[in-house]
Amino acid sequence: MSEAPAVTLRASRIEDAIGLHEMHSQPRFRWGTLRPRYPSIDAVRKWLETRPSDNPHIVAELDGRIIGDAGLDLGKGRRSHAASIGMGVHDDFAGRGVGTALMAALVDTADNWLDLKRLELTVWTDNAPAQALYRKFGFVEEGVLRAYAYRDGAYVDALAMARLRGIG
Repeated sequence: MSEAPAVTLRASRIEDAIGLHEMHSQPRFRWGTLRPRYPSIDAVRKWLETRPSDNPHIVAELDGRIIGDAGLDLGKGRRSHAASIGMGVHDDFAGRGVGTALMAALVDTADNWLDLKRLELTVWTDNAPAQALYRKFGFVEEGVLRAYAYRDGAYVDALAMARLRGIG
């Protein structure tokens, strides 16, 4: 593993649309997410503009370039104790500690600012590096979601993983 770059983590803003679009267009980044092929910059900008303001979304920036992003989608009503996590790292920076920095920031926000009890996510069953990252932060497998999504001409399975805090 290469040495981790010195990244800045900060809240995303509308002006990040170009950098996020470039990152979301990377083949490995897209492979690990549900994002469609050939994303439009307008779709990325609209997503940033319409994202609920109470859902934290952060970017990892290095020398003015967006190299990772992550967010919490907060539950509502009787699921207000929970949030779903989405995240990704630019292809050129995978395996260099950016995902760890993003996940640490999300977990800190969830635990120490929002008092969330449950963090949940899905990850492809064949994405071992992402699974290792999530396990490092206390996520455990809750089940396999069969034929969860269509990717590269085939249906693929996903793991449902979660991290519980302070629940007996």
